[in-house]
Amino acid sequence: MIAPSSHAPFDDYRGRRVLVTGGLGFIGSNLARRLVDLGAEVRILDALVAEMGGTLHNVDGFADRLAIRIADMREWDPTTLAVDGCDIIFNLAGQVSHIDSLRDPRGDLGINVDAQLQLLDVLRHHNPRARVVFTSTRHVYGRAQRVPVDETHPIHPPDVNAINKVTAEAYHRLYQEIFGIPSSILRLTNVYGPRQLIRHNRQGFIGWFVRLAMEDREIEVYGDGSQQRDLLFVDDAVEALLLVGLSEACVGRTLNVGGPEPIAHRDLVKRLIAAAGTGRARFVDWPADRKAIDVGSVWLDSTRLHEATGWQPRTSLDEGLARTVAYYRPRLAAYCAPAGAGEIELA
Repeated sequence: MIAPSSHAPFDDYRGRRVLVTGGLGFIGSNLARRLVDLGAEVRILDALVAEMGGTLHNVDGFADRLAIRIADMREWDPTTLAVDGCDIIFNLAGQVSHIDSLRDPRGDLGINVDAQLQLLDVLRHHNPRARVVFTSTRHVYGRAQRVPVDETHPIHPPDVNAINKVTAEAYHRLYQEIFGIPSSILRLTNVYGPRQLIRHNRQGFIGWFVRLAMEDREIEVYGDGSQQRDLLFVDDAVEALLLVGLSEACVGRTLNVGGPEPIAHRDLVKRLIAAAGTGRARFVDWPADRKAIDVGSVWLDSTRLHEATGWQPRTSLDEGLARTVAYYRPRLAAYCAPAGAGEIELA
């Protein structure tokens, strides 16, 4: 087990062998870059599945400092090589589109359950002492019975993706209980920021809203826009992951990672348009497929994570939006381009 020292909070990553699954995606690439800066020996395992956001653009300037393996976690040999000798595994690989999970439920099952079980089984046989931090989603709670939502809130998954995430959580707990693989589970709220997929609108609303605003297009706000969410800037999400990766107090626990405060969609759009200096809003009726899985207003209580690690979100919404716009401004064409040759269709 990892015993953090008493000096700067992340010094213990220096020299650590760390694997980031899904490390060419949105949160994974931001985490991998930060780990490199902290002096870790960083490996990435990513299938580069088309339309899921993984791209080598996300590690520009860092690729030669990373050990990148392009492979599906359901492949035993590449996964075994990736985990061999690792101290910490940040398990971020997955399919995050709720709409896609309903259109292709078995595909979602393969990525979010089969691949997770394979990784855990590889660890059981080849590296059971590695610390695992698994990223789940606040969507597993479904429609909020009370807000803010803490970890005691009932689980009521509203779609296939959330069901599969709950299942993957259960496998991580099981493999800790039976095989001793130390795991922590983080339920993330709506994360946004640089390197997020903005090519299409099936992976959450915020990235798509950013693109529309920057292209001076119309942002469609569903209903009256009163539904509230908490938004978390990606650097704050990375900070939470790093703290949990070294925290003994977080082993065996499931913890919320929420944003600073809830905001209504209509107010978010106003502030995004102000940050971009372009774009406009239009209120429209809910599309049937979106309404069917909407959970209303929901935001997370992160008290337990704060008590365990001292973490709290530091980036205000206005600062986060400004930094996001600044990142995409010179790179918009690259991130809006069709899926590249480096991405693969998953069989």
